[in-house]
Amino acid sequence: MIGRPLGLPGLALVEPDVFGDDRGFFIETYSRRRYREIGIDVDFVQDNHSRSRLDTLRGLHFQVGEGQAKLVRVARGRAWDVVVDIRRDSPTFGRWEAVELDDDSHHQLYVPPGFAHGFVALSETLDFVYKVGTYYDATTERGLAWDDPDIGIEWPIDRPILSDRDASNPRLSEALDDLPTVEAQEGP
Repeated sequence: MIGRPLGLPGLALVEPDVFGDDRGFFIETYSRRRYREIGIDVDFVQDNHSRSRLDTLRGLHFQVGEGQAKLVRVARGRAWDVVVDIRRDSPTFGRWEAVELDDDSHHQLYVPPGFAHGFVALSETLDFVYKVGTYYDATTERGLAWDDPDIGIEWPIDRPILSDRDASNPRLSEALDDLPTVEAQEGP
């Protein structure tokens, strides 16, 4: 397993070992000891699983307060996964980064607290699985507009399928009071 730092401080692309043959494959999707060895030292407390159809966009979501670390992966299908740095004191504030995650490479993305996260389904069916470092609490959940021109995310689709909530999220400039002020973190 390899943990590769990405362009935004704290993000890491995890490339697990996949053992495949004509029967299928085996992959270890999480081992606390091994993840600590590559610099991801989080006490994950909850696992989540969402299913989406083609062109469904979920996000951009984040949590206020202590925030929420995430370790995300695709169990079935293909997704374009996006992360935005929302740490007001970060030199990369407002910048975004995207990776494609799929059920062929089995790559995972580690997202530390202080980032908004979203993804779009690029396959007919997408099973998106993620570990989180804090329990779900609706009172701390917030969102940003997926199409905020100040962020300028270059989504690979023009007309996503959105929830009512995600369709009405505020722009980054309208959410400043909710954004964290944590120091930029160094990733693995």
